[in-house]
Amino acid sequence: MGIVARLDAAHPYVLSLTRFVGGLLFLPHGTMKLFGFPEGNHMNVAWTSIVGAAGIIEVVTGVLLMLGLQTRLAAFIASGQMAVAYWWRHAPNHWWPDNNGGEPAVLFCFLFFYLVFAGGGPIALDRLFAKK
Repeated sequence: MGIVARLDAAHPYVLSLTRFVGGLLFLPHGTMKLFGFPEGNHMNVAWTSIVGAAGIIEVVTGVLLMLGLQTRLAAFIASGQMAVAYWWRHAPNHWWPDNNGGEPAVLFCFLFFYLVFAGGGPIALDRLFAKK
C-alpha cells in the first residue's frame, strides 16, 4: 500500500479529528465570554448582550462539533457567526486580516464552512443517529 492510499484511508478519521479540535478550540471563546474561563478580555458579560449571544453560540456549537452531533447545522451557525464577527469587528479596522486581528475569525469561518459540506466523519454521534 502506497503513501497516497494510506493517506486516503486515513482521511475520514482525520476529518473527525479536525472537527473535534475545531470545536475544542472554539468552545473557550464562549466560556471566556460567559463564565470568565479561561481568563480573557470578555469576562462574565451579560448573556442578553450581543457578546453574550456570541458566547452562547460558541459554547453550544463548540460542544456539538466536539461530539459530532448535528455537525452540519452547528458548523453552518458557527461559520456564519465568524463571518459576522469578521465583517463587524475586524474588517472596519483594516482591510487585511493579519493587520486587523481577524485571522482566527477567517480560519474558523472557513473550517466550519468546510464541515457544513464534509460532515462529521466516521467518529461522530451523527453516525449513531443516522437512518440506515
